[in-house]
Parts: sequence; C-alpha cells; structure tokens
Amino acid sequence: MYDILIKGGTVIDPAQGLHEIRDIAIENGKIAQIPLSTKNPTAHEVVDAKGLIVVPGLIDLHVHAFWGGSTYGIEPDAGNISKGVTTVVDAGSAGASTFPAFRSHIIDRSKTSIYALLNIATSGMVFHDDSELHDLNRADVLHTVKTGLQNQDRVVGIKARLGRVQAANNDREALKRAIEAAELLNGFVMIHVGNSSTPLPILMDMLRPGDAVTHSFHGFGDGILDESGEIIKAMKEAQTRGIIIDVGHGSGGFSFRSAEKALDSGIFPGTISSDLHIHNIEGPVFDLATTMSKFMNLGMSIYEVIERSTIAPAKTMGKEAKIGSLKPGFDGDVTLMRIEEGKFEFHDRLSKATKLGSSRWEPGKFIYGSQRLAHVNTIKAGKLYRPWKTLIR
Repeated sequence: MYDILIKGGTVIDPAQGLHEIRDIAIENGKIAQIPLSTKNPTAHEVVDAKGLIVVPGLIDLHVHAFWGGSTYGIEPDAGNISKGVTTVVDAGSAGASTFPAFRSHIIDRSKTSIYALLNIATSGMVFHDDSELHDLNRADVLHTVKTGLQNQDRVVGIKARLGRVQAANNDREALKRAIEAAELLNGFVMIHVGNSSTPLPILMDMLRPGDAVTHSFHGFGDGILDESGEIIKAMKEAQTRGIIIDVGHGSGGFSFRSAEKALDSGIFPGTISSDLHIHNIEGPVFDLATTMSKFMNLGMSIYEVIERSTIAPAKTMGKEAKIGSLKPGFDGDVTLMRIEEGKFEFHDRLSKATKLGSSRWEPGKFIYGSQRLAHVNTIKAGKLYRPWKTLIR
C-alpha cells in the first residue's frame, strides 16, 4: 500500500520520454516504483487524475521570494506551491550580507523548495532605485563565496543584473566577478540583460556553457532581437555552445513579438521562468502556468513546455538526479493540471494596467489564445496540497 496513488492521468515526463496514461505512486515522500505485476495498487489516498495531465513538480528558475527583505519579494508559498510550482530559484534577491536573513525567515520556513542565486552585490535587491552595482565595493567575491560555501545546500550560483540602471558602466567587471564566484562555488551564473552599457554579444561571450541569460525575449533591441528586429547572430551562437536562453517574463522581460520572431527562426527558450515578484503577480505574469501557456499559444507543444519547466531547469541547477522527473526515487513532487480550451487573453510587457493594483488591462496590448494550463493540485514531498488550502504562514 502506497501513501498516495495518482490514477488515470496523462503523465508527461520529458526526462523519461513519457507522454501516456499511467498511474504514479508516492511512498515516504518519494516517487515509488509500481511493479508491472501489480494489477490493482492501493494507497492511503487515491487521487483521480482522469482527464488531467500529471507532470513533475514545476520548477521556476527565476522568482523573487525574499518577502519582507527585498523590494521585489513575494510570499513564496502563495505564489508558487499553491500554483503548482514545487521548486524555485530566487534570482538575486539576497546577496552575501542579506542571505542569512533570507534563509532563516523565508527559505527554512517555506513549503516551496527555495534555492538561490546569490546576487554578486552583497546587499542584494533591497533598494527601490535598483542600483546595487553602481558601487563595485558591493561586488565582494570573497564575501559572496564564503556565504555560498556556508549554504551549499541552497545556493546554486550567482546572479548579476547588468543593465545600465543596475550596473551603470560596471557591467563587464561585475560579470567577471560573478563568474569568479560561481566557479569557486561550482554553480552557474544568470545575467539580467536589457540596456546594458556593454553590447550583449560581448557579455554573452564571457559566459560559460551552463550559464543563463534571462529576460532574453524582452524585445527592447538588445535581447534576442537587434534594433532592426532581427535575431542577433550572437544569441544563436551562444545557445549552440550551451548558454541557457531563459525567459524571465517579469513586468518588462517578455514581448510576444520578440518570442514569435525567435520561435519562427528556430530559437526556443532553454528554460521557461516567470520572474514572479510583487509588481507582476497581479499581471502580466500571474504565475508560471500562465507563462507556459503563452508559449503553447505561440506554437510550442505541451511536451516542449513541460520539459522547459521541469527537467531543463533541474539540469541548470545541477539537481537533475533529485527533481524534475517522476522517476522512482525522485522527490515526491507532482503537479496536476488541466488543459482548458476556449478564448483567453494573454498579456506581455506592453500591457498597461488601467490603474495601480488593477488586473484589468488596456485593449490592444494582448493576444488571444485558444488554450491554457490550469493548476488543479500540487503534491510536495508526498503531501497533497489542494488549491483551496491556505498556504500563507
């Protein structure tokens, strides 16, 4: 007898090449093996998944979960596990000086599994003016590495925000220090791009295979598209040599025009992430499932979208032996979803709220889609969380 048995759902697990109806069992917080000889497995709790898709617990490679400690932070469980995301990577909300508070007050108390990219600026993303790298004294490699080594179970790399607003003219030196710290921590680097002082091809050329460029589809002219609206050659070359092209939707990091142009040119995101934070949780992002739905309506298959929201980010994190799949022995993290058919509005960075705090949007700044992914249930470490259950601490 298993702890939980999920029966009759369509299992999509790209890590195993699965897209078929089958049962999934969970025992002692882990995915369990169901022997082929077992005709009628039983469990303490049976979940009827007929008509649903059953996928590994979703992984969001770019969120901001330092609630109360960063100007961007959200309450992580309300924004993630209650929406089907079982694991997240906080992308630079905390630096070496602020990470101990982040760990103590948020990471260690959350039901969502939170990993972190330390901001190369030791202050992290505390201030409203977003200028953490204007003073390179904050980009302290030794302090960053020391904190990372003390928290190796949660720190998976380094974040560097390299736009002019965040780094002024210090982008190349900040990236150099971020890479140095990441190498000492055996982690990856994620760079925030958009209006950087240094041309993007130069910055990407500094990156190593396995590092990530986020906000790649922002559409400002120095992302995946150049100022003339064409795919930049350097982005194709970077992806070919193993650089992760991450979505990082956010308030200003995604445009339909940019993504459509990229997909038409054969450039697909390596990972689909939301950049969920306090300023976009009521739109245009809402949650990771909405971001995934946008790429489905741009032409990607459900299988491709699930792959880039499960095993692909797990590999980027270096956690592909633990999460991102429904293989026996993996963490008992499962997301149940429904594919809804109809006519749905989806918004990008060009959408504008009609008033502060409103989720109503101006017309003409959206696309209509014919399908969307809707969250139904989340199972985290073998525990079932129904969507109506309060998850705020």
